Amino acid sequence: MVDRGASALSLPDDWPAHPDPILALNRMGSFDWDLDHGLFHMDAQAHEVFDLRPNEFDGHPESLSVRVPPDEALRLDALVAQAIKDGSENYGAYFRLRCRDGRLRWTHTQGYIRRDATGRPRRIVGIVRDATEELRELQTRGEPQGGPDRGRYDQGSVVQATTAALAHARTVQDVIDVLSYSDGVTRLGATSLVMGLVEAGRIRLIAEGPVEGRVPGTEVTRIDEPYPMSEVVRTLAPRFIESPEEFAAGYPILWPHITDLGITSAAYLPLIVQARPIGAMGLLYGDRRGFSPEERDVLVALGTSIAQSLQRAMFYEQERDLAAGLQQAMLPRTIPSVPGADVAVRYRSGSATGTLGRDIGGDWYDLIPLPGGRVGAVIGDVQGHDTHAAAVMGQLRIVLRAYAAEGHTPATVMARASVFLHELDTDRFATCLYAEADLTTGVVQVVRAGHIDPLLRAADGGCRRVSVEGGLPLGLSAEFGSLDYPVGTLELDPGHTLLLLTDGLVETPGADLDDGMQALTALVATGPPDVWKLADRLIQVAEERGGDDDVALLLLRRRGLDAPRAGGRLQQHVAPGDPEALTGARHMIRAAVRAWGAGDRADEIELVADELITNALMHTEGSAVVTLRVLTGAERRLRVEVEDSSSALPRRREAGESGVSGRGLLLVDLLTEMWGVEARGGGKCVWCEFTVPERAERH
Repeated sequence: MVDRGASALSLPDDWPAHPDPILALNRMGSFDWDLDHGLFHMDAQAHEVFDLRPNEFDGHPESLSVRVPPDEALRLDALVAQAIKDGSENYGAYFRLRCRDGRLRWTHTQGYIRRDATGRPRRIVGIVRDATEELRELQTRGEPQGGPDRGRYDQGSVVQATTAALAHARTVQDVIDVLSYSDGVTRLGATSLVMGLVEAGRIRLIAEGPVEGRVPGTEVTRIDEPYPMSEVVRTLAPRFIESPEEFAAGYPILWPHITDLGITSAAYLPLIVQARPIGAMGLLYGDRRGFSPEERDVLVALGTSIAQSLQRAMFYEQERDLAAGLQQAMLPRTIPSVPGADVAVRYRSGSATGTLGRDIGGDWYDLIPLPGGRVGAVIGDVQGHDTHAAAVMGQLRIVLRAYAAEGHTPATVMARASVFLHELDTDRFATCLYAEADLTTGVVQVVRAGHIDPLLRAADGGCRRVSVEGGLPLGLSAEFGSLDYPVGTLELDPGHTLLLLTDGLVETPGADLDDGMQALTALVATGPPDVWKLADRLIQVAEERGGDDDVALLLLRRRGLDAPRAGGRLQQHVAPGDPEALTGARHMIRAAVRAWGAGDRADEIELVADELITNALMHTEGSAVVTLRVLTGAERRLRVEVEDSSSALPRRREAGESGVSGRGLLLVDLLTEMWGVEARGGGKCVWCEFTVPERAERH
């Protein structure tokens, strides 16, 4: 029922209204509905009418749903809302409620709307009564059930109530449930219902009830066969059968199978959309003979409403199946096994109620094996919830994988993907997070394009949000010429788990994103340590919460290694005039040196690397590319390389020469075991090596 919501207004002094004692004598209950506070007071007799005990009703109108079936509630809501909207002083309606024992009982309510001086509705005071005997007496006297009011209800309200219920049906099964559910059949006054859809010149039965009324051999019938549903599909005209004799004479093949049902009349309706039959429906009655002109008009109108709902549901299912198939084709079919890591991925489609074919969105994940014990993890979300979003997602996933496999740094991968999306000439943008992890060292470089931050769970279960400086979403950064993506660095120790997720897992309408992230962090901290079980738990929570947005999730847990492996490699670009990039490079170097067991020489290595980077930025016009790698042989060495775009070789200056430039190379020569310069295409690479002791990796 309509709930006006609570407010800060105080309840009126005369609330609730006191009923006239004569109401109770006539078995009428009273109610007083305060619209400002949403409170619904009922007296003892009203509780009896609704078959509710006083402790079973909390004073809120929505709690009456345990007795008022959903379709009846929708009709009453519409009636009350219309009366309030058009300025009426009162309203009245017959409706059915479900008693404690499951029986449906006719009830009547009359409400009087009280408004303030401005015309705003403040209260509804009314009565409610059991109308079963009244309707039975009218029927016995031969009047339409429910008298003139009931007749008007039969003429218009059946269609209105059914249409209101069908408005919430999204799938063909939803339509069937509205009609074949006991309340639906009872509301239509029928004993049984059958429905079929036209498919390739045949009628496939999709609903039939009750179960004991199932007719063998009618699950699929040809349109030219002598059955009533076939006839209405052929002729596009309804067929009203007004007596058992007429049924037996017109359909001798079908009649013997339904004789035991006690059918006295039937109405078969073609379901027509745009002058084309999409199916047929039959309503079978066991307590009536014949149909008045008004009843025929109502049933024809009902058939039109059902046909439109069915077509909408069929279109919805077709688009949903197409989008689901497209998305499944675009997402990775399998996730590759990665040495040194446990990986779990999950995807959950949204449930955008009331929106045709919008269950599927553009969320995706990917895992990219890279050389040197590295792996790239991607999570992203294309704007929109439709097949176009899924198609754009698939293209983005492919190009991100290609750019990463080519050996580009994380920042370059993200920048190139943004340019690609911009050049697709689509109006969509995408958020994305790309993390490149070296599983040998545990160093992870993270680039964020408008996406939410990742989470990091420690081996002891503690979980925290990792704040990563980000750039604009993909597509937008290219459009606005802002393609510089800062690189964050974090360390993934053995037993630590990195969680990448889309906002559907943490965002709910009206709630703050930070609150959602805090709740998720707490959930992860108390979740199972196994990444697959943890992923299942997170998706289960998303399912229970529901929501219109889809969810993608990638969990990467670093396993402990028996011994450090050769070939560890990290790389980062440092642009001129970008102090954050220089800081990030230093952070990467410190983390790598520690992870590779060279902590005793960390200060020396960082000092030398910083000198080489500074020289490259000062004496060339482009950016510098810093690479760290582990070399093995007779002894274990850590190699630092700094590439730039200049072919001019560095020159070491000895003491006594004028100027200060070039003196840093003396420091390099002093602190390293060896260093040198190599030509690289149009530029050069200055490298140096440090001998580091063999050391088992930390556990």
